[in-house]
Amino acid sequence: MQKLILICLVVFSTTLFAQEFTTNKEGSEYKFEKIVHLDATPVQSQGWTGTCWSFSALSFFESEIKRLGKGDHVLAEMWIVYQAYLGKAEKYIRTDGNTNFDEGGAFHDIPWVIKQFGIVPNEVFAGLNYGFKGHNHAEMVSVLKGAVNGVLTYRQEMNENTNLSTAWLDGVRGILNAYLGTVPEKVEDFKFKYNGKDYNPLTFRDELGLKMDEYHSLTSFTNHELYKECRLEIADNWVWDKSYNVTIDDMWAAAEYSLTQGYTFAWAADVSEDYFDFRNAIALVPKDKSTIYVDGENNKNFSDAGSEKKSSCFMTPTEEDVVTTEMRQLAYDNKRTTDDHGMHAVGLYKDAAGKKWILIKNSWGTSNDCDGYMFISEQYFRYKTINIYLHQEAIPKDLKKKIGL
Repeated sequence: MQKLILICLVVFSTTLFAQEFTTNKEGSEYKFEKIVHLDATPVQSQGWTGTCWSFSALSFFESEIKRLGKGDHVLAEMWIVYQAYLGKAEKYIRTDGNTNFDEGGAFHDIPWVIKQFGIVPNEVFAGLNYGFKGHNHAEMVSVLKGAVNGVLTYRQEMNENTNLSTAWLDGVRGILNAYLGTVPEKVEDFKFKYNGKDYNPLTFRDELGLKMDEYHSLTSFTNHELYKECRLEIADNWVWDKSYNVTIDDMWAAAEYSLTQGYTFAWAADVSEDYFDFRNAIALVPKDKSTIYVDGENNKNFSDAGSEKKSSCFMTPTEEDVVTTEMRQLAYDNKRTTDDHGMHAVGLYKDAAGKKWILIKNSWGTSNDCDGYMFISEQYFRYKTINIYLHQEAIPKDLKKKIGL
């Protein structure tokens, strides 16, 4: 307890709270000064799953609900996961197995689910129906893949005039019901009581006041036309939804503007680099990367702290690379920048040299000195961001005009 008091000041307000930090780790020479810090729900753990996209996007929407004056709520990540798997399964079969059917997803999945199937509180649908205390989807995913690939194999082996049965999707639904919890085919029939009131997923969605069409994705890659909509070219974008393609300067400006105007945002990024270090609660792009010692490996879902990393750059301010558009695109084209992880940006800080840092809330539990939060340098953001997801009023007016929003 004494260590945490030295590092951060904690301010609680019922469910949501703003947790402010002055450094990344005990003994670190980094000194951070708050520019703005916004409310977020408590840090959770995604466990041994690849569902960061659901945890981060719902954390973002929980902050949005608070901003809208609709109270403090923790939403059910596994409700989103359940419905998304049904959507993935249908598309996987329609495309003869040529779309992604796995644990990953994108921020677009959340409005896709909420528009059609509503949302419920986490206490109503925790998604832990399989005897574990924490989330672990390894077995469930193996069973689900077996089911959909079995349907695909059947279709490929039969005469082209043979129809699929009317039961296969119900079979997938049955697996999800067994592992995550039973959900009726008509979500209106999923009735629950919350805070003394009766709801179903659709009426609860409406009560929260979220308007999904007011949220948009920004990305920045030169293989698409500037200031136009483009399809985010990542395997986890199984919904095939679109993002606005802007310059990296525009995207950084939107991130700063969003936070300073009181809006958090969801952040998707490559976290596989040795200079992204959850244990030391910091990510940057050091000019001299040879000082970083790595022990161990990241797991395939990027669902924990990953490999252990040691370097002076994590504890002592160091010179960073100045990231250019060309550097960013080359890393993306060469698969050095990959779609790894979704997080929630809640604050903007500056260090003693005046450099800007974004504070992000992760979903790997609270085992680091910042209780599950991390500082991300501007250069890391410019280099490794896949996309950001935010409210339309969090986008600067000049940029909205450029993209025709």
